[in-house]
Amino acid sequence: MTTKTVISDTPVIESRDQLIATFAKGEKPKDRWRIGTEHEKFVYARGDHHAPSYDEQHGIRALLGELEQHGWRPVEENGHVIAMAGADGSISLEPAGQFELSGAPLEDLHQTCAETGRHLEQVKAAGEKLGIGFLGLGMWPDKTRAELPIMPKGRYAIMLRHMPRVGTMGLDMMLRTCTIQVNLDYASEADMVKKFRVGLALQPLATALFANSPFTEGKPNGYLSYRSHIWSDTDDARTGMLPFVFEDGFGYERYADYMLDVPMYFVYREGRYIDAAGLSFRDFLRGELSVLPGEKPTIDDWTDHLSTAFPEVRLKSFLEMRGADGGPWNKICALPALWVGLLYDQGALDAAWDLVKDWDIAGRQALRDAVPKLALDAPLPGGGKLRDIAAEVLSIADAGLVARGRGNYAGDNESGFLDPLREVVRSGKVPAELLLDRYHGAWAGDVSKVYDEASF
Repeated sequence: MTTKTVISDTPVIESRDQLIATFAKGEKPKDRWRIGTEHEKFVYARGDHHAPSYDEQHGIRALLGELEQHGWRPVEENGHVIAMAGADGSISLEPAGQFELSGAPLEDLHQTCAETGRHLEQVKAAGEKLGIGFLGLGMWPDKTRAELPIMPKGRYAIMLRHMPRVGTMGLDMMLRTCTIQVNLDYASEADMVKKFRVGLALQPLATALFANSPFTEGKPNGYLSYRSHIWSDTDDARTGMLPFVFEDGFGYERYADYMLDVPMYFVYREGRYIDAAGLSFRDFLRGELSVLPGEKPTIDDWTDHLSTAFPEVRLKSFLEMRGADGGPWNKICALPALWVGLLYDQGALDAAWDLVKDWDIAGRQALRDAVPKLALDAPLPGGGKLRDIAAEVLSIADAGLVARGRGNYAGDNESGFLDPLREVVRSGKVPAELLLDRYHGAWAGDVSKVYDEASF
């Protein structure tokens, strides 16, 4: 989740046009399109697999401190270091101490892979010193909520209070899940719309290919991506497949209307988060927000608010692809490869849209609802299964990456980063199914073995 690393004064919002301009300012010519990759991992003590608290001797604070020797700069909130900033983006903490790199905006996937490698080398070195390990899964395989610590971030305290009011699994989302995401640019409003539509329609395929959360509290949970299932009852007002994205006339203004209807979480003032959970940003625009009477929002407040919706694809001044479970190192690079291949070449984008444009809203929703349990066996709108189009989608992405022509020092293009996904399609088994095979086989029902096989 977003961590504020820079505090700035921005203009007070006086008109609706300023809300819409936030999205328009994200438009970039193709030669300035970049790739931003975010990946989370679980932190555990190697001795007994417990999740370290913030303040314990070899805990999360100590882990952040170890990274200063690699050039990372601490970011504080109320006297607590809650993030690190550096040339490779920012390192932040999820609510229960999940460790996230929000990578820098990079030109190609070779740079993304190098950035990921640097980060993992650094955290593993810190982990060796502190007796800490890092687990690449979509959900804690063995922890109850009560066993998990809470990080000292103001926005999380507000969200933790609010989540049980609006859904049954919001606390699980916050405390027990990890994801990989990729942030991508657009050239125009029309380009954004097409990318948003393709991203939403094919997000269930990303969820299936990366499905990696089959265990809860030490036992199989009946799902392949339980992380994805959790979103189905987190908060309906700020999650989902956004059917209006496929309606005629969708664009910046319609998304702004959606965000104005998303209830607020907080307002950030003078270094602290003010609880505004459930209040209306529309009231804020009128100067009628009960927790800040007479005050109107700034552009920073709007930007903060944009980060509090959690649909399958999210628009800020860029597009976020949000459907994948956390996973091992090679899967981190595979997710941006999939979406860059599909969305950053016009021929690939057109081909991907042709594949999904005739799906109806009910069929898209049914596919999304089925994927957490069935993954590649989820039913497609109009018939067949998701696995029936998986190879074709990867072929489109491959062509898009080849067309980009971005080579490394050895002359290899970016398409090799799709190899882990090709293997999923070839084998017919998503990562969670492989873990379940081990659980019922070599592990003899002992889920603790996952620490040996899924750690970085």
